[in-house]
Amino acid sequence: MVVGSGPNGLAAAVICARAGLGVLVVEAQPEPGGGARTLDLGLAPDLVHDLCSAVHPLAVVSPFLRELDLSARGVELLHAEAAYAHPLDGGRAGLVYRSLDRTVDGLGVDGRAWRRLLGPFVDRADALVEVVLGDRMRRGGGPLAHGPTALRLVAGLLEQGTVAADARFRADVAPALLTGVGAHANVRLPSPAAAGTALMLAALAHVGGWPVPRGGSRAITDVLVADLRAHGGELVTGVTVTDLGELPRARAYLLDTTPRTAVRVLGDRLPPGRARALARFPYGNGVAKVDLVLAGPVPWQHPEVGRAGTVHLGGSRAQITRAESDVAAGRHARHPVVLVSDPTVADPSRRGPTGLRPLWTYAHVPAGSTRDMTETITAQIERFAPGFRDVVVASRAVPASRMSEHDANYPDGDIGSGLVSAYRLLARPRLAVDPYRLGVSGVYLCSASTPPGPGVHGMAGWHAARRVLRDRFGITRMPGLAPTSGPTPRPTGPDRTPFTDG
Repeated sequence: MVVGSGPNGLAAAVICARAGLGVLVVEAQPEPGGGARTLDLGLAPDLVHDLCSAVHPLAVVSPFLRELDLSARGVELLHAEAAYAHPLDGGRAGLVYRSLDRTVDGLGVDGRAWRRLLGPFVDRADALVEVVLGDRMRRGGGPLAHGPTALRLVAGLLEQGTVAADARFRADVAPALLTGVGAHANVRLPSPAAAGTALMLAALAHVGGWPVPRGGSRAITDVLVADLRAHGGELVTGVTVTDLGELPRARAYLLDTTPRTAVRVLGDRLPPGRARALARFPYGNGVAKVDLVLAGPVPWQHPEVGRAGTVHLGGSRAQITRAESDVAAGRHARHPVVLVSDPTVADPSRRGPTGLRPLWTYAHVPAGSTRDMTETITAQIERFAPGFRDVVVASRAVPASRMSEHDANYPDGDIGSGLVSAYRLLARPRLAVDPYRLGVSGVYLCSASTPPGPGVHGMAGWHAARRVLRDRFGITRMPGLAPTSGPTPRPTGPDRTPFTDG
């Protein structure tokens, strides 16, 4: 049984189905995918928007998705000319390309410093991915298997995550570029967690890029669901699980949920100490999303910004730091960090029949904020793209307080499914030798609230499924995931009770 059909839940389900197990996935939303869904929001004819995630640097390098081979299954990961851009006041901007050399050339006096900081991670990309996404409990995997890269990453955290961050650079564009990427962590700056986010995502921009799937994020979900069903798995949507007893009898349960939901679903089955530890798991700041429909491209003051698939708005490093401090203190920033993605820059097929285009945006806000951020986001874009208001045709706002309505794993707008901090990257969701086992026989947590944390990579599901196969079924070898791989013979066990809604 898998509760929740986000990328991690579906990853676990696919692996178990390919191992020959009977698998049933239950999802509360009307459609599967969790943070990887693309829907027609009714804002314009034949125009779809990515509901949560839109850009996928981790999908390119995820060991799970690479073995699954998205391209062989028809998923096209499309790249804009530039991975991301960061405009500054006065019409200036920095751009990061997949080519490290081109990026270095564009950064002028700070180009060599950028190369010295990120070049070693780019050169050892496989080691970086294993350090960040690998299973730290698996022999020969995780950070312990790649000591030099792990140590270099720690050194980078201590530099870019502290007041020493500015010592490396002489101008303001490169620091702003790194800070904008680090702001994905949505925490107070500077911090080691934000620095780690910046170094990882900035390096991956030079490795696999920051692509968008043709047609939207649901292309990845569609592949996972199709593979699950091709190997005998079942998926039921529109059913909210409130107690484990509502589910059919099974030999293993994987919860792609927050720890808070897991505590509620398991109830008295959880040991009291474990329940208290999970209930104390802290959640982070919120985001407020605004989906827009545009009549034309964003009129960026610096025209090359329009070459990028993702744009970080917030100004200089000092301005972003001030804005993130406001949010961390529970205040709305006057000029918040805003993320912008125009998928049509890489995927022209996303334009509607009359030429309209979707624009994906969100702003950092205090957790649980009820504020409609449409005007604030519009003003922040207009700051770097005068005349932007003139191309806006329609919009839809989702305050942080309502983000959980379309994904229960985003409580109060926390799209990271838990606070991103140096400690919580190690103790996620609690300090434990094995974070996926919940202390109830046969029940595992496989969401972004477990390592390696947020992102569309499926690796939390991969790691949890490995334990399920070994612990509950005695399967020590992971099944192949290539398109031609078939299931192994199904293990024998107790019959499942047929699942019926209600």
